[in-house]
Amino acid sequence: MVGGFNCGGSSSAAAIAEALKVNVYGEGMDTLVLAHGFGLDQSAWRYMIPYLACFFKVVVFDLVFSPNVKPEVYDERKYSSFEGYAKDLVCVLDHLHVERSIYVGHSMSAMIGCVAATYRPQLFQHLILLNASPRYLNGEGYNGGFERPVVDAIFNQMDKNFTNWVKNFAPFAVSINDPKTIAELEHSLGRMKPEIALSVAKMVFLSDLRQLLPKVKTPTTIIPTRKDNIVPKFVAFYIKSKVGCHAKVKILNSDGHFPQLTAYPQLLKVLAQVLHLQHKNSTA
Repeated sequence: MVGGFNCGGSSSAAAIAEALKVNVYGEGMDTLVLAHGFGLDQSAWRYMIPYLACFFKVVVFDLVFSPNVKPEVYDERKYSSFEGYAKDLVCVLDHLHVERSIYVGHSMSAMIGCVAATYRPQLFQHLILLNASPRYLNGEGYNGGFERPVVDAIFNQMDKNFTNWVKNFAPFAVSINDPKTIAELEHSLGRMKPEIALSVAKMVFLSDLRQLLPKVKTPTTIIPTRKDNIVPKFVAFYIKSKVGCHAKVKILNSDGHFPQLTAYPQLLKVLAQVLHLQHKNSTA
């Protein structure tokens, strides 16, 4: 066992990779992992993959709550914390025989990457945390963006009338007036099984991974947008101050919680700078 977690053998890793619909694009020498957040699936990266696949072997997959994944795969006990998701990520990389990777995690997947990097630090050479938060609740001088009564109201709405909650939550989460993205998120959320969606929402909104951050020793770039209804900009600088490694913040010149859909040209530009892709291209 390396770094505190072993996937359990090639057959176990293969089963997880198959369940999570892993896809690989490109023939690059370096591996770039793109991990989506709550309510979406791997298709959220479709605008960015063609460009990134010119430089990397790009790995995408669906998180276990995705409606593309068979519902029986979701084990509420395993996924009661970020650890279950992080172990899935390690298993996917083991299945693909990845030894080093650059990891881009959006929203909840940012913290999934942080947890995985504490298990198997040698797997990750760079963490890129997009619209990331270690804690969504306010308190003790920390501005996570949500008061507990507001979060409890979200849970209650999800439980009582999931369809109505989806219609209200999608435009709030997107955070900007982008009808196409709002409709996509509404459709994607609406495909989730309500009981799974509620279980995941409780895990995410009530989590507190602030104590984990100093254990993250992988070089990290945090990418927030200027305004995000889900994650205040304060959180990006909080993460930078707490991680146990060199970290920098690159603020996107756009608003909203889903820049890979609403502002992907700007996001690709920032990623090109962070990953020195222009240099790679000029020397190819």
